[in-house]
Formats: sequence, structure tokens, C-alpha cells
Amino acid sequence: MLTTFAFCAVTVFCGLNESSANQVAATASPVAAKEAAKPAQPKFVLQPVEEQILAATNAQRARYGLPGFVMEPWLMDSARRHAAWMTNARSMVHSNQGVAENIAMGQPDATSVLDTWMNSSGHRANILNPGHGRIGVAAYQTPEGTIYWCQQFLP
Repeated sequence: MLTTFAFCAVTVFCGLNESSANQVAATASPVAAKEAAKPAQPKFVLQPVEEQILAATNAQRARYGLPGFVMEPWLMDSARRHAAWMTNARSMVHSNQGVAENIAMGQPDATSVLDTWMNSSGHRANILNPGHGRIGVAAYQTPEGTIYWCQQFLP
């Protein structure tokens, strides 16, 4: 089982459609079954590492006089799914979601990954793009300790 920063059950998100994921969740525990029966509602429940990524990213934007990003439920879901996929596949590959995206692997914490992205012209351009206003972020860790990072952006 993978250790994750964003969720406990990474495998639920990899290779399963929503119906299959709900079936897996329903068999996991009685609490999961009750939750699976509820209608899906967007939640902005961030894990501590996600809060750190958002704070570090918005600090960089503030440094350049730009407004902070707003968390977007769809982008959070997309970034979490993609980071989970990269972690399970042990492969750093961009998604095909049609969003601006920063990915990374191996940095030990949110500050380090933001430093890496800000020292790369393409990644920095995504973070500082004044046309981007919404964001989704995620980080997952393999049992061996490698962390896969993902940021996704939309106007």
C-alpha cells in the first residue's frame, strides 16, 4: 500500500471509473458504504501538504503582485488522480486533461518543490500566469519515499 499525503487509498483512483471506485469504497467498510451512498459534493478538505503547496505557490504570486489562486474542486480531483497515477506507475508524465500543469518527483517537501518549479522558466510561467486563477494540487509518496507532485491550473 502506498503512503499518501492526499488520500489513504491511492489504488481506488487508479484505473477505476466512478462506479467501480464507489463499489470498492462500499466494500471497504460500513462508513465507506454510507459515504458512497451520499451524493458527491465538492469539498475543499486539504491535506497539510496540499495546504503547504497552496501557501507556497500563493506566496510566490504575492511576491510578484499577483492575486492568490482559488482552490477548484474539479482541479483538486484531477491533480490528486494524476499524482496518484504517477505514484502507482512510478512515472513522471504529464496528464492529458487540457490544463496547465506542473509535475515533479523526488523533492522532500512543498518548499523544495516550489523552489524547483520557480527555477524552471516553464513551471514559473504557469505559477505566475495572471490568466490562471484556479488551482488543484496533490502530493503522493511511494513506500520507498519518493514523492510525486502535481499542480494544475485554469483561468
